[in-house]
Amino acid sequence: MFHKVKEVKAIEDFKLQVCFDDKTVKIYDVVPLFNKWNVFEALRDNKDLFCSVKVDAGGYGVRWNDEIDLSCNELWENGVPVDYKTVIEELFANYEGTYKSEEISTSGAI
Repeated sequence: MFHKVKEVKAIEDFKLQVCFDDKTVKIYDVVPLFNKWNVFEALRDNKDLFCSVKVDAGGYGVRWNDEIDLSCNELWENGVPVDYKTVIEELFANYEGTYKSEEISTSGAI
């Protein structure tokens, strides 16, 4: 079964945020590939190239150019699922106590 890629975004530390067709989001670390496959060294050496990642035709993977790509199966099997509950809790924890209830109008705008 293929888990097709819908969206991909290059994020910090040479990681990819990959959204699949079933709405699952995973983080894939490209760093281990730098030493495993010589072709991936170009991504380490050229941040603009790394950030240019695109979804391959049909969603069967991602690509940077004609020589560098990853299959959707690789991304699915070795990506780490994003736990949105934890992300949201951490986000709100950072803002806890920032706003007082009287600062919020009845329309919800601050």
